[in-house]
Amino acid sequence: MCGLTEECTFEYIYKIRERYNGKWICGLCSEAIKDEIARGEKLISTKEAMARLMNFCKESKPPNKMTEPTVHLIAAMRQIILRSLDSPRALRSMLCVIVP
Repeated sequence: MCGLTEECTFEYIYKIRERYNGKWICGLCSEAIKDEIARGEKLISTKEAMARLMNFCKESKPPNKMTEPTVHLIAAMRQIILRSLDSPRALRSMLCVIVP
């Protein structure tokens, strides 16, 4: 999805592809998909969460294709953090951490 690569065992790759309809998803995208499922008011499927993440990645890609993946990753992480701060669930989670 995002274009990042990881060194993984074949067993791990098989497990991830099985979980995500035959697609290889990096750890960061996997967490983003889980977050997308958890933050919604209504339950969505993994497939729908993957589609939303793909749209998000397409929208956040810089127009210059020569940009380093690290720069793109930093920009995407910034947008993910900003989106999660707007989420009511994120606010509740933060309050649970702040208030004992």
